[in-house]
Amino acid sequence: MLAMFMNAIEGTIVSTAMPAIVGDLGGFSLYSWVFSSYLLMNAVTVLIYGKLSDLFGRKPILLIGIIIFLIGSVLCGFADSMHELILFRFIQGFGAGAIAPVASTIIGDIYVKQERAKVQGYLSSVWGISAVLGPALGGILVESVTWRLIFWINIPLGILSMCLLWFFLHEKIEKKKAVIDYSGAVLLTVSISSFMIILVQGGVEWQWTSAPIISLIILGVSAFACFIWQEGRTPEPMMPFEIWRERSILIANIVSLATGIMLIGFSSFLPTYVQGVMERSPTVAGFTLTAMSIGWPIASTFAGSLLMKIGFKATSLLGGGSLIFGSLLLAFMPAGAGPLYAATGSFFVGIGMGFTSTSFIVMIQSTVSWERRGIATASNMFMRNLGNTIGAAFLGGIMNSSFQAYLNQHAGNEEPLSIDAANQLLKREERALLPNDTVQLLQDGLSAALHNVYLIVLLFAALSMVFLLFVPRGSKQTDLKKKAVYKLDDK
Repeated sequence: MLAMFMNAIEGTIVSTAMPAIVGDLGGFSLYSWVFSSYLLMNAVTVLIYGKLSDLFGRKPILLIGIIIFLIGSVLCGFADSMHELILFRFIQGFGAGAIAPVASTIIGDIYVKQERAKVQGYLSSVWGISAVLGPALGGILVESVTWRLIFWINIPLGILSMCLLWFFLHEKIEKKKAVIDYSGAVLLTVSISSFMIILVQGGVEWQWTSAPIISLIILGVSAFACFIWQEGRTPEPMMPFEIWRERSILIANIVSLATGIMLIGFSSFLPTYVQGVMERSPTVAGFTLTAMSIGWPIASTFAGSLLMKIGFKATSLLGGGSLIFGSLLLAFMPAGAGPLYAATGSFFVGIGMGFTSTSFIVMIQSTVSWERRGIATASNMFMRNLGNTIGAAFLGGIMNSSFQAYLNQHAGNEEPLSIDAANQLLKREERALLPNDTVQLLQDGLSAALHNVYLIVLLFAALSMVFLLFVPRGSKQTDLKKKAVYKLDDK
C-alpha cells in the first residue's frame, strides 16, 4: 500500500504543478509529452513486470521497480528544460510499471477469495487517499517553495516502502526457466510510440497528410500486426490473448482502456483550466482534483461490500453512471462557474473510478489461477495505462490543434499568436503584463480547446457504459459467498 501510495501521488501532484512547470521551463506545446513519456514506459513495461513476477516472485520485481522509479524522480527534480524533464519521465515511468500490477497481485496472493474484495477496495482507495494529499501538497509546494520538490518527495516514501517489503514480505517461489517475450515488448513499444507521436504532432507540427504522419501510421500498424503475430507463436507471450476469451475479462479490459483515457483527461487538463481560464491559484486548482480523489476511496470502500451483495455487473454499472454524470458536468462547464462546480464534476468521476476499478481487479483475480494472476492483473493495468498513454497524446493533440485553430481564426490582420503564448497565461505575474485583449483571447481559446477535450471524454464515458451492460450476470462469482476449501499453498 505504501508503494502504491508513492506511485499514485505522483500523478495528481504533477498534474497540479504542470502549469507552474510550463511557466518556468516554457514549451506549452510539449505539455502533454510530460505525461505521455511517463505513461508510455508505464504501459509497455507493466506486462513485462507482470510476467517477471510470475517467474521470479513479486518481491524482487517490485523492489527493482521502486529503485528505478526513485532514480527517475531524482533526475526529474534537476530538469532545466522541458526536453530534459520528458527524458527523465521516461526513466520514472520505466520503474512505475512494476508498482501497481505487482502490488495488486500480492494482495491476490496473500488473501483468499472471500477477503480479496474488501482488501482490494483498501488498495484501490490508496489511489484516492494519496490523491487527496497530492493536489493540495502540489499547490502548496509550487506556491511556497519550488515545483522540484514534487518529485523529490518520493524518495523517503520509496525507501521506507523498500525496507518494509524487504523485511516483512516472504514468499516461496518455484524456480522456473525464464522465457521473456522481448520481441513482443519492442514491437509494442514501437507501435504505441508511433501512434503517440501522430496524435500529439498531427495538425500542429505536421499536416495530417504529410510524409512523416503517413510513415508513422504505416510503421505503427505494421508493428502492431507483428506484435499480434508474435504473441500467437511464442510459448510465453507478453500478452496471453487466451485470457481475453473470458467475456468478463475482455469487457473489464476494454472499459479500463476507456476509463484510462478519461482519467488522464481530467487529471491533466482540469488544473490548466482552473488556473488559466478561471485565474485561480495552484492550490485551488489542486482542490478540484482532490474532489475526485475523495470520491475514489469512498466508492472503493463501498465496492468491496457491494460486490458481495449485488455482484460485479450492478456495482460496475453504478460506476459507469457516475462517470457519465461527472463528465456531463465538466463538458458543459461555463468559464464563470467557479472551482466548486469543477470539483463537483470531479467528485462524481472519482466515484465512478472507485466502483469500476475495484470491481475489475477482483473479478479478474477470481477468474485465473496463481500462475496467470500476475499477467492477468497486469493486462488490466496495461489497458488502463494504455488508455492513459493514448489519452495524454490524443487529448493533448486535440487541445493543441483546437487552441491553435482558435488563435488563427481570431488573429484578424495580425500575425496569429502561438499556443506557447499560454506559458504567460499560466503564471499570475506574467499574465498581469499582457494586454487585456490578449489575455481574453488566450483564455477564450484555451476554454474552447479544453471544452473539446471534455466532450471527447464524455463520449468515452458513454462507450464505457455500453460495454458494462454486457458484463455477464454470472460474474457475481457465487463462490465469494459460499464456503470453500483452499489449499494452504493458495492462501
